[in-house]
Parts: sequence; C-alpha cells; structure tokens
Amino acid sequence: MSVNLNREDASTGELVFSWNISEYEQHDRSHRWYVIAGVIGAGLLLFSLISGNYLFTLIVVLFGIILFLQDIQAPMDVFFGITEAGIIVGDIYYPFKDVVNYWIVYNPPGVKNLYFTTNNILKHRLQVPLLDNDPRPIRDFLNQFIVEDLDQEEEPLSDRLGRVLKLH
Repeated sequence: MSVNLNREDASTGELVFSWNISEYEQHDRSHRWYVIAGVIGAGLLLFSLISGNYLFTLIVVLFGIILFLQDIQAPMDVFFGITEAGIIVGDIYYPFKDVVNYWIVYNPPGVKNLYFTTNNILKHRLQVPLLDNDPRPIRDFLNQFIVEDLDQEEEPLSDRLGRVLKLH
C-alpha cells in the first residue's frame, strides 16, 4: 500500500539514491506527425459516429484533448528516491514490502529505465528514467531488498509503442 508522505518522514529510512525525473517525456513532434494523427483521429471519430458507438467517440475526443494538453504544458519535475526502506516517487512512498520485483532496461542512448512492479492495483508498474545514473550500484542496493526480474530484458510493449509513436 503506497503512502503519501512528507519527504523528511523518518519512517522512510535514509535516502540512498535520488534524482529528479520528468512527469512524462515531452516529444518534439513534426508537422507531419500532427497531420497523420489528425487524419487517424478524424477517421476513428467518423467510424465511431457511423457505427453509433458513442462511448468510443468520447474516448477518441478525450484522447485528443489529453494529447493537446500534454503538448502545450511542460512536464513537472518529480522527485525520485530510493531509501533504506522503500522508494519515493513525488510525494508517494512505496515500502519494499509492497514492491514485487524490479528490472533495469539499459540500452543507451535510447532506453535507460528502471521498472518496479508493485501491489498497487492502480499503479501496478512504475517506470523511472535512470538519466545519467550508473545502474550497477542501484542494482546492487536493490538486490538486498527486492527480487530482480531477470526475464525482463526489453521495455514493455506499451512503453516502446508510446516512445516510437511519440504518445507519452
């Protein structure tokens, strides 16, 4: 169970690693990307209206609004920390007992991410960019508390598609 906290909360343990990450990756999208996305969006909107699927219409419109708002607003910087007792993302603390496992995908320069699987139903997987941090000491520290999922060698398909299509 994740907990909202004050960063100076003593129950989180001593801070071992920390850095600031962007709330989401902001892509430089070309004019061509917007034209293609607009054509696809208009096609999906037309299809949903013709088929009478108004819930899908609402989803397509909301997706367009979210992309637009994400494009005009700069992402916030979010604090990330690994402590002796858990991980902190922003103001949310995840004790190690609530983290099922972790894995690192390190294929510079494109992908340098740290992933955590949690017991939280709403935030089942956390993705944390490693930025310029060396993953070896982080791995050595985390292996003391959490199982590393060695079967995960690639970033999840949803993250890969989002990066390639510049959606998140």
